[in-house]
Amino acid sequence: MTPRTDPTGPAAPAGLAEDDLKELIAAELGAVRDRSLGLTTRVLDHAELTAQVSPLMSPLVWDLAHVGNYEELWLLRAAAGIDPMRPEIDSLYDAFEHPRAERPALPLLPPDEARAYIGTVRAKVLDSLERIRFREDDPLTAGGFVYGMVVQHEHQHDETMLATHQLRKGAPALLDPDEPVPARIGGMFPTEVLIEAGPFEMGTSDDPWAYDNERGAHIVDLPAYYIDTFPVTNRAYIAFIEAGGYDDPRWWDPEGWEWRSAKDRGAPGFWRREGGQWVRRRFGRVEPVPPDEPVQHVSWYEADAYARWAGKRLPTEAEWEKAARWDPAAQRSRRFPWGDAYEEGRANLGQRRLRPTPVGSFPGGASAYGVQQMIGDVWEWTSSDFTAYPGFRAFPYKEYSEVFFGPGYKVLRGGSWATHPLACRGTFRNWDYPIRRQIFTGFRCARDAVEAR
Repeated sequence: MTPRTDPTGPAAPAGLAEDDLKELIAAELGAVRDRSLGLTTRVLDHAELTAQVSPLMSPLVWDLAHVGNYEELWLLRAAAGIDPMRPEIDSLYDAFEHPRAERPALPLLPPDEARAYIGTVRAKVLDSLERIRFREDDPLTAGGFVYGMVVQHEHQHDETMLATHQLRKGAPALLDPDEPVPARIGGMFPTEVLIEAGPFEMGTSDDPWAYDNERGAHIVDLPAYYIDTFPVTNRAYIAFIEAGGYDDPRWWDPEGWEWRSAKDRGAPGFWRREGGQWVRRRFGRVEPVPPDEPVQHVSWYEADAYARWAGKRLPTEAEWEKAARWDPAAQRSRRFPWGDAYEEGRANLGQRRLRPTPVGSFPGGASAYGVQQMIGDVWEWTSSDFTAYPGFRAFPYKEYSEVFFGPGYKVLRGGSWATHPLACRGTFRNWDYPIRRQIFTGFRCARDAVEAR
């Protein structure tokens, strides 16, 4: 089997002429900045932008200036060779120098100055973009990689800012978009799908905007297994709660039980019982928990406990990717579950809704195996630790991936409703601590199978 990918669509500018690629980059830079401002200076005042709503999160004004400083570092200094604009602020916006809990005490740029700074950076980037040459012998600029990295970085911070909004108290600052919920498919679907034993291609070697931890493509041979057709729903998770799942240590990883007991957890984040029903707080609004949406705001420990209670387990990262990407008929991996090109209407991505959609909403997004909603809606916990692929090389800096490798972080896959399509593909790898649940996380289950001979 020869590793092969054929990426096209968003974040995959393979084959574009240089002028067309520059036009795409300029458009995507504009779109992501519009999104960032819509989460910060357009909806919140000075006090809200500079406040820290939780020690888990930065003040929103830090995120705003940080994306501009990152853009200056990589697109002006590294790519274009332009002298630093504000070298004295570099350390303030170095995510590794200052943990989130410390950032409110730093002499951060105030909102108006932060917005002016990132605007000046952007103007210089667009001006220098006209003169840049994308050289195939330069891995930083080949295929516009460094520009794609910066666009994806800002989209990732936008998702982080949405998590900050979710933690805010007080009146809602974000309005639900008018995006209609797609009609759900009728008929009966199996609760799980058999993925036959055999090899598949994992990762990518030629997606031009893929990160270092997604590279390179390699063959993984898996035994047969079953995987849930849909993510676990709120309805199913409530059954776990009402069966005493949070009170029975049999279902919990020992460290998870310690976490659950110390924090007195008894439901997903932002849930509570009210008037005999479960309600949730979502961006400042309290509403009944929708039974058919994928459960979100659950930690890895909670997902793992549910899976054990259900007689299953969490899928490995490789099992998740094979179910999402591998086309057994064509004997090749797809970039997305449905094909190689991103298409609107096949997944709930990009903040078009401020919530997951009910299971069964995107039949056109099914994988070759018939597994549904693997992209968008909720990030899905896997059982795997975040580790390097064979032949891994850190690029363009160790702090993006390499420093996080090890047993402390669990891999998440598939993106959420808050993830932009440019930062979501079948090979994209996210990771976090197993206690994290302010992020838009859910899961689906898997179990071993003995393939018929």
